[in-house]
Amino acid sequence: MSAGISDLPADAVRVCASSDLADRGAGVRHAAKLGGGDVVVFFVRYDGRAYGYLNRCAHVPMELDWAEGQFFESSGLYLMCATHGAIYAPDTGKCVGGPCRGGKLRPVQVDERDTPDGRAVFWLPDGDLRPATV
Repeated sequence: MSAGISDLPADAVRVCASSDLADRGAGVRHAAKLGGGDVVVFFVRYDGRAYGYLNRCAHVPMELDWAEGQFFESSGLYLMCATHGAIYAPDTGKCVGGPCRGGKLRPVQVDERDTPDGRAVFWLPDGDLRPATV
């Protein structure tokens, strides 16, 4: 049974149309706040499912993308930090190679569902990581 838009939490944030996330393709960035500081979360599609993470390497707190929205390394199998080459499994955020040994990206909760405007990806904020207000 597919959930409708009416049962989304009130603080759910529409990130993009589902079609905007190509499998192993460019991601979508979204401004956020963490502990009062400005940060970015990102969303990618891997093996047909949307995933979201705080855009911060577990090795050094720097953004991962080498160009805006470019998170996958050339094979499309891993997310990669452009600064030091740490690589992460896209479906778990776990570091699988490079200098982030044992580290993990901070996940954000993602929900994908049908809306009156078509299928869309939503971020369900939690804890201290919240959308930046405009």
